[in-house]
Amino acid sequence: MSLVDPRSVEFACSPKREPTFVRGSMATLWDEDGNEYIDCGASFGVGNLGHCNPAVVEAIQQQARDLIHVGPTFGTKAKAEFTDKLLSIAPTGLGRVFLSNSGSEAVEAALKFARAATGRKTIIAAMRGFHGRTMGALSATWRRDFREPFEPLVPGFEHVPYNDIAALEAAVDERTAAVILEAVQGEGGVHVATTEYLPAARDVCDRAGALLIIDEIQTGMGRTGRMFAIERWNVKPDIVTLAKSLAGGVPIGATLTTEAVERAFQGSHNSTFGGNPIACAAGTAAIDYAVRERLWARAEKLGAMALVGLRGLKAPSVREVRGLGLMIGIELRGKAAPVLQALQDEGVIAIGGGSSVIRLLPPLVIPEDQWSFALDALGRALRHG
Repeated sequence: MSLVDPRSVEFACSPKREPTFVRGSMATLWDEDGNEYIDCGASFGVGNLGHCNPAVVEAIQQQARDLIHVGPTFGTKAKAEFTDKLLSIAPTGLGRVFLSNSGSEAVEAALKFARAATGRKTIIAAMRGFHGRTMGALSATWRRDFREPFEPLVPGFEHVPYNDIAALEAAVDERTAAVILEAVQGEGGVHVATTEYLPAARDVCDRAGALLIIDEIQTGMGRTGRMFAIERWNVKPDIVTLAKSLAGGVPIGATLTTEAVERAFQGSHNSTFGGNPIACAAGTAAIDYAVRERLWARAEKLGAMALVGLRGLKAPSVREVRGLGLMIGIELRGKAAPVLQALQDEGVIAIGGGSSVIRLLPPLVIPEDQWSFALDALGRALRHG
């Protein structure tokens, strides 16, 4: 396969026939042949605010007329406004932010900060976890087919079963720099942390002097029915990573830390395009829109409706339905690809979460009639699958 083949970024459970999109508006996409689709994958969680959200478009246009880029050693009005806005909604205790360009970069920064602040080397991550595809983030990622072609990866990473408190307690010790976890494992199949798991992880880290990193790259910005998923567990992380929908579709990454982590940090880290004014202006507009429209509450409402309906389906092909808010996984007894293709044939785009899981990540702005149509199409595909 050519390295420039656009299909190279797709997952094995994707539909066989990939449309080429030319236009988008909120939850709707149009391909080059004029066919219309309801987007229930939101570009792997990027599109919480929908495609070409007018508030984000306006912010990008205005900033592009004023200033497109300066180096990261200089301040800009756009960067200052965005960091202030982001910290104003951040989980409690996080008062510092480092800006980059993607989720993988946000995780790379988090891993470096953890090692540099603690003087330790070991990182504990979870089986089924996904944290990115750059070498450090990939080392924290569990899935074998993502890892093996690029080994040897970064040393010092260990994986334990998710939601297994005893395994976490046994793994974390005086060598551990940090534990990195998702509140909901998205790429791993939409597995939700138990009520006890994340508080236990906090306690385990505190006893060992390790840091707790929560990866909110997919779960953040209202996706799970809270602005940040960690709010449901009432846990205070030392570091949080954000990206995907943070700037309404413009590439951005953010690593939030406590002031204590910043004070203990030794070394240097930087990003040439981190804090880019256009990305920051888009991010400010995205946060303002999400807060004004209370998108987390909408995700909670529409997600609860969907979970009730999907769990009530009489579909022998379904093994389990899991999720929080508008982050939903349907685990099948067979492969997901035929169901994804059937949905696409009806004008609905969904994505996989492993070979046997259908993942729904619709824009949080999706109109209720489109969401109902998508769920009805999914029900037909599951009953006939």
